[in-house]
Amino acid sequence: MRIKAQDALFCLVDVQERLFPHIENKDELEKNLITLVKGLKVLNIPFIVNEQYKKGIGETIPSLKELVQNDSSFEKTTFSCCQNSDTLEAIKATNKKVVIVAGIETHVCVLQTCIDLLENGFKVVLVTDASGSRKKMDHKMAIKRLVQAGAIPTTYESILFELTVDSKNPCFKEISSLVK
Repeated sequence: MRIKAQDALFCLVDVQERLFPHIENKDELEKNLITLVKGLKVLNIPFIVNEQYKKGIGETIPSLKELVQNDSSFEKTTFSCCQNSDTLEAIKATNKKVVIVAGIETHVCVLQTCIDLLENGFKVVLVTDASGSRKKMDHKMAIKRLVQAGAIPTTYESILFELTVDSKNPCFKEISSLVK
């Protein structure tokens, strides 16, 4: 299935201050997330930002918060973003059929969000190198489970170029410079 910019929205899941320091390979993950978010912004992909129980886990990490502060944001206590009716309604209201998902933790909130999106009829694209867990095995098993459930795995660079489509796209040079 070809993923087209006009069909897609992005769901950022729980990349928050008190949990993020415990995520495996967090420095690379942060770099990948920043590149992904900047690239999706260049491509004008709409965003839905989620935060799990901010009182306990904190805000979205500062490096991402500054990039998404003007986007629709939802606080939740459920693990799945879609179990929060306001979030699910906002996703449905975009009339997009493809949801690109990234965040933490892959085996809990990301996994449950993706499963619920699939069950609600969305095509789900999981950005595997922009998602993470505290333990490597949890991250790997969640990706396997989501692929079996029907999610499409990708990397941040692959999805950015797929959405760009053509080197003649006015966004190409900016996307290309982001991924270098």
